[in-house]
This record gives sequence, C-alpha cells and structure tokens, in this order.
Amino acid sequence: MLPEQWSRSQYTALPLANREVSFLAFDNRVLELASDPKVPLLERLRFLCISSSNLDEFFEIRVAGLKQKILGGIEGAGIDGLSPLQEMAIINTEAQALVEKQYQLLNDVLIPELAQEDIRFFNRQSWTPEISSWVKDFFSNEIGPVLSPLGLDPAHPFPRLTNKSLNFIIDLRGVDAFGRESGFALVRAPRSLPRVVRVPAEICGVRDGFVFLSSIVHSQIGSLFNGMDPVGVYQFKATRNSDLYVQEEEVANLRRALESELVQRNFGQAVRLEVASNCPNRIVRYLQRQFQLEHEDVYRVDGPVNLNRLLAIPDQIDRPDLKYPSFSPHVSPAYDSGASIFDNIAQRSPVIFHHPYESYVPVIDLVRQAALDPEVLAIKQTLYRTGHESAFVSALMEASRRGKDVTVVIELRARFDEAANIELATQLQEAGIQVVYGVVGFKTHAKMVLVVRREKKKLVKYAHVGTGNYHATTARAYTDISLLTNDNAITEDVHRVFTQLTGLGQTLNLRKLLQAPFNLHSSVIVRIRHETDIATQGGSGHVIARMNSLVDPGVISALYDASQAGVKVELVVRGICMLKAGVSGLSENIRVVSVLGRFLEHSRIFWFQNKGKGLLYLSSADWMPRNFFNRVEIAVPLEGASMKRVKEECLDIYLKDNTFAWQLDPDGTYRRLVPELLEASENSDGADNAFSAQQFLMDRFDGTHLDH
Repeated sequence: MLPEQWSRSQYTALPLANREVSFLAFDNRVLELASDPKVPLLERLRFLCISSSNLDEFFEIRVAGLKQKILGGIEGAGIDGLSPLQEMAIINTEAQALVEKQYQLLNDVLIPELAQEDIRFFNRQSWTPEISSWVKDFFSNEIGPVLSPLGLDPAHPFPRLTNKSLNFIIDLRGVDAFGRESGFALVRAPRSLPRVVRVPAEICGVRDGFVFLSSIVHSQIGSLFNGMDPVGVYQFKATRNSDLYVQEEEVANLRRALESELVQRNFGQAVRLEVASNCPNRIVRYLQRQFQLEHEDVYRVDGPVNLNRLLAIPDQIDRPDLKYPSFSPHVSPAYDSGASIFDNIAQRSPVIFHHPYESYVPVIDLVRQAALDPEVLAIKQTLYRTGHESAFVSALMEASRRGKDVTVVIELRARFDEAANIELATQLQEAGIQVVYGVVGFKTHAKMVLVVRREKKKLVKYAHVGTGNYHATTARAYTDISLLTNDNAITEDVHRVFTQLTGLGQTLNLRKLLQAPFNLHSSVIVRIRHETDIATQGGSGHVIARMNSLVDPGVISALYDASQAGVKVELVVRGICMLKAGVSGLSENIRVVSVLGRFLEHSRIFWFQNKGKGLLYLSSADWMPRNFFNRVEIAVPLEGASMKRVKEECLDIYLKDNTFAWQLDPDGTYRRLVPELLEASENSDGADNAFSAQQFLMDRFDGTHLDH
C-alpha cells in the first residue's frame, strides 16, 4: 500500500524558497566557475556551455510546465506562495540577466583571454582577404549544398522548425525569377553542420583559429538568393516544450506510446525565442507571431544563439596547459584485479568505491565476470542511463548467450534518453534477455545489480548498490559511491525489490534497505525527528545530508523543527534548495552549502548522529517529492569502518570546502566562500587556508595506496 503524499494545504504556511529561482541561482554558480581565473581557461569555456545547456533544459521542462499552468487558467499560489504568473515574471527577469551575463563573459572575457593564448574566434570584421576567400570556398563545398533556402509567401508558409535548431531569417529586397516581390526568407542550418569551424593555420595565422557557422552563412547568404538583395540576415533559435505526456495508466503498451510521443518532441509549443541583438523589432514581432510568444519570451543575444555548441571547442584544442591536469582513478591495492571479483567481495565485504577518485572497473567486473563464470546462474540489473557501447550491455548479452538467466529493468522514461533506452531494450530482447520496463506510473531510478552464484552446493547472492548510473563515461566525471557486498540481508532485500519490479506482489518487508515509494520518505522524517527528540531531551542531535536537490516540504518542515530544537543540521545541496537556511527562529541551526567543481557532485548520502552510534545511508534518491512518491528508489545502510570512511570523505571534507563552495544565506542568496588569510609568521608569508574538497580527494588518491 502506497503512503499518502504531503498535501499542499498542509504546508501553505511553510517558509520555502521558489524552486525555479533556486535553479537559476544554481546556474549562476555554474557561470561563476566560467569566470573564475583559478579554473583553467578551456574548462571555463566548458562551464559557460554547461550553464547555457542547463538553461535550455530549464525552459524545455520547467518553464514549459509553468506556461501550461498559465494557459490552463491555474491561478492559485504554490507551496512557496507564488502564483504561476508571479513565478513567470520572476523567471523572466532572472533568466534575462543570466543570459546577458553569459554573453558578456563570452565576448568581454573568454574570447579576449583565449586570443591571448592564440586561440582566435574570427568575426567577419576581422577577416583577412585570405580568410574571406577560404570561407567562400568552404561554404561552396561544405555548407551551401546542404542548405535549402525557403522564401516565405502564401505558397511557402512559415515552417515547423525543430527545437533549438539554428535558423536565419533574411530580409530580402527585389523581384525573383517568377516576378514575385520579395519579403522574408528562411535558411535552416542542419544539425549535421558544425556550429564552429576550424580555419587552417596557414590561412588564419594561428594554430587554433575558428569562425562561427553563423558568420559563414551570413557572409555568403547572397549566393543563395541570386539577383536579390539580402539587406538583413539574423540568426534565431526557438526553445520548445520537450516534456513527454503519456497517460501511462491509459496505454496498453508504454513503449509504443513513448515512441509515438517522441516523434512530436521536437515540435512542442515554443517557450523561448533567442534572436540576434541587432534584429529589427518588426522582424522580432513577426517571429513572435509565428511562435505565439510574448515580448518577455524574447532573448536578444550578442553572439551565437546556440552557446552550448561551443562545448566541442576544448576537445579540438591540444592545450593541456589550459585544461584540468589529467587524473587517473585510483585502484586500492586491497582490490586484487587478478583475482575473482567474487573472492574480492567475499574477503572484504562490504567493499566501498568512491568514484571518480577510485576506479569504476570493479563495478564493471562484477557483471563482466558474472557473464563468464560457469557458476553464475542469474544476473539482474537496473538500467537508467548507460551511454553508447556500454560494457554492461555487452556483458549482459554475453551472459545470455552462455545460457544464464538475465533480467534487465530498463527505465524507458529517463528524460532525454527515452529513444536510446527504447533502442537498448530492443537490442537486449533480441539477445534473449528478459526486459521489463518497471512499474506503470513510477520511474525505476534505483541502481542495483544482483548476481546469483552457486558455491559449495548452495546459492550465494552478490549485489552492487550505487548512487550513480551504470555509465562508465560519467563515472569518470560524476562523484558517486558504489557498494559491493554479499551481506545476506542486503542481497536478499535487493532480490526482493527485483522480484517486485518484474512480478506482482504487496509491499515488501525489507530487512535493511529503505524503499520509495513506500517507506523512504517516512523513514527519513522519523530519523530527523529522532534527532529532534534527543535534542529536546537535552542531548546532542546532528544531521548531515548530501544530495542534488532539496524540495520536499515534509522533510523541510522536519528539518525546521529539528533546528528549532537545537539539532545541528548540515546540508550539501548541489542544485535546487527550497529550504531557507540560517533564518532566526526558524533555521538558525541549519547550514546549506553547494559545492561545484571539476566533477559533477552526484552522491546522495544521509547521516544521523543517533546518540553517537551513527546511522548512514547511501541512496539513489534526492529529497524531492518525485523521488519519494513517484519513483522506485532505495537507500542502503553502511556500518562500522565503511560508514566512518564515507562520512569523512563525502560529508566532513565537503563541509570544509572554502574555495569552490557557496553558502546559502538567510536572505536566500548564495555567497561564495573565500579562504581566510592566515597571519604571517616566521614560517609563513601570510598565505590563505584554501581548501577544495575535490582537489583534496584527488591528491589523496593520486599515487597514494590506501587500504580501505
């Protein structure tokens, strides 16, 4: 039986920050990294692109949903006290300011600093005759043949333009071959064309010289309209609603329903229009009418309208001095890579790996060796995002070919990976693997592998539980925790969850695991309240938690109560946080920090002091209503040395960060922490006490042999 969710009326008086504004504050923090001179220059360009990509998805999903509410006439205030119209007004102001900062940073800081390093972006005004000649030839040979200019008239109405595509609207003068008066024309840039083009060094005079596709098209547009006069060429991009709407309870086949909906994703309702800053108002108004957008939905940009496509630039430039130093994940000497993974687990269980500081290979080895081991009878795994050419997928298919029973729970509704997961499901089914799509109405977000092996005439189970996806590439860029174990209680719990996902049955009685949508939410609140009771009775209460987002009002309310009782609450929340921290009489005992950096912080870890005994959980779930009530999630407890290690490495160390950490202040703003200057002494010149959690952990694991 499912638990009751929080009701909106229950928390109407709860002091909460606005979710969307909190997200924009997070994206501003990402943008700060793009302007930070302590970050290598090409990495700063990456962070600018990430900020732009984040904002695109924000409009595609969050703003699109808000606009749907407004169109539907929903006027009531949300749990933060703001109506949809009020939210939209704040978003427009904050997002416009963010976009302006993005382009100022690109034009006034990054491009000039890159030029100082002989990495040049040549605009049309700076083209030499040699570059102009090369551009003309490049356009004729590589770009012009794939463009299809479209004159706009009653016989050629404004086309359906795909989501986030680069387009040009041309203001034409003259009469064409058929005697038609000119007006507007469109040119669409296919996604197959690079948005930034490298110019040969012998042409531009520097090793790394580039021109924007938009500049190339702009300069050669006349060749597409012979005899006409293109008096204005303006780039634009429309961002559309990209959420998928499938009434799962009403469809007979979820996969077919998703496939049908995916066809329309690129043509959802437009929610934002980005146009060149010099585009005349009359043309902007024309585009607004075509996309049915208001004046406040228009974003004028001084540069390429698709900033995130610059993400390809750092990978094209061989300048290690302008990138993060190389880092190789550490493999603990206690893990014997030459031995059986099952022997490794049996001798050390539980085995903890902290990615990306420690290698992801042992996790892959669990599935790879299980596929080849004649004593393994069955493998079960959840897949949410896997990436291309996944080692896990190859191993699972090999296991099936060898006659093992293989079951995979694939989440078809993993946002923006739906098409890839549908293709993956087909691939696995053709290999003879039993594929299920989880539970209707609930995304399967739990990260689990179960291996059943025959040992000494009895069946033994091994499990992996993690905080991150089974994706070897992101395992090198995301911070996550992996647990490998043969603990009977945990492996039996994992087995029961798999049985529940693939079959039918009532709520499970799990021995160690917590599970959403059943008891994870209530268990978190019970543990917070336990710390509150301890503090109320004169003891010491302490909660430390780390996650991507904190949104759930029930948990926030419990944390407010804990703070008022004297519980010390420390939260490491990378992104959205609707809790208000440090507010007198409400949350003065709550500290919230956001830590960003080279790696994307992705771990979910919850620790409760529990009268000095300590209680720590690894989880796949953020503290959000969707994770607690609309997803299948798990949390697994750690004990003893494993608990102490994870608490230190993933919580205590991060709370010390004063270099790449931002603290949430009582007024709702984030303040970047700055190292304090130490007093000069005989042995010191007054250096600061800068501390970066990520750098500390890289130093700890780089070339260091730790036996955990």
